[in-house]
Amino acid sequence: MKRIHNQGLLAALCLISSAVAMAETPKPEPTVSIAFVGDVMLDETPGKTVKRGGDPIRFFAPLLDAADIRVGNLECVVATKGTPEPDKPYTFRAHPRTLKILQRHFDAVSLANNHSGDYGPVAFGEMLDLLDGQKISYFGGGRNLAQAHAPLVIERNGLRIALLGYNEFFPRSFEADFDKPGIAWSEDEQVRLDIQTARTLYHADLVIPVMHWGWEHERMASARQLQLARLMIDAGADAVVGGHPHVTQNVEQYQGKPIIYSLGNFVFDGFSDKENNIGWLLRLEADRKGVRAWRTFVAHIDHDGTPHLDSESSGLCWDRGQERAVDCINHSQP
Repeated sequence: MKRIHNQGLLAALCLISSAVAMAETPKPEPTVSIAFVGDVMLDETPGKTVKRGGDPIRFFAPLLDAADIRVGNLECVVATKGTPEPDKPYTFRAHPRTLKILQRHFDAVSLANNHSGDYGPVAFGEMLDLLDGQKISYFGGGRNLAQAHAPLVIERNGLRIALLGYNEFFPRSFEADFDKPGIAWSEDEQVRLDIQTARTLYHADLVIPVMHWGWEHERMASARQLQLARLMIDAGADAVVGGHPHVTQNVEQYQGKPIIYSLGNFVFDGFSDKENNIGWLLRLEADRKGVRAWRTFVAHIDHDGTPHLDSESSGLCWDRGQERAVDCINHSQP
């Protein structure tokens, strides 16, 4: 009986020791992956593709689906109402049928760009109703100025990610007002306040502004882009992601945080130059400390405005601790 008692005691001690070891083993840090793409314009040829039952984003579906959060810039208004802005050379209005494509591939879209207001505030308000009806989240625009500047907070894997969107390219008449729907414009002090508010009021673990800025067709970021990007990082942003120039631009690490100045086009037709038909899908990996790694996947856009994964072109890669990004060895999917 004594030997049996000792065996039972030994088993109990083993269980206690195992429980202590498990308690002392730190839990792995939660991580989240976010995929960003540039301009998604679903009017004109891409809109006709959707009308025929096609999907202009289908070739990137595996990469998008592999991310926890998928974000794009909606470079058009989706509506049936409104009249085109008379002084704009290009105005884009996509049919509501295209929302099924957005819903299939994206969790959120930025509205802060120079085409969301192409058909006036009535069409913009209709788009908000349509997006809400399809349960497609959006940021950088809203039914009034406060909503346009409020962050979209998405929770994944125990992390709260705040997305903010701003436009810097005219016309500024698309900007929301206290009683008018529209987009968010990037006044420096307001941007700084929005980032800080995302931390303090919305309790975000990560804050990422998505910008519409820079000069069209310029491969290097402007002095204004550099100044504003650093301001946002200094204010507490974990990364800055941009678009609008219709080409990819330079990237940098500032205080160990990534700034991708332009992702270029993604779904867009009507460009004849090669550089306008190359875009990036950006994949960020982040934890509570910020971005731990990122890489770009190159898209080649055909004459219909459909992006194809370019497996022969190297993208850029960066891991925490590296001073700068380097060329990716291959384009294997994550």
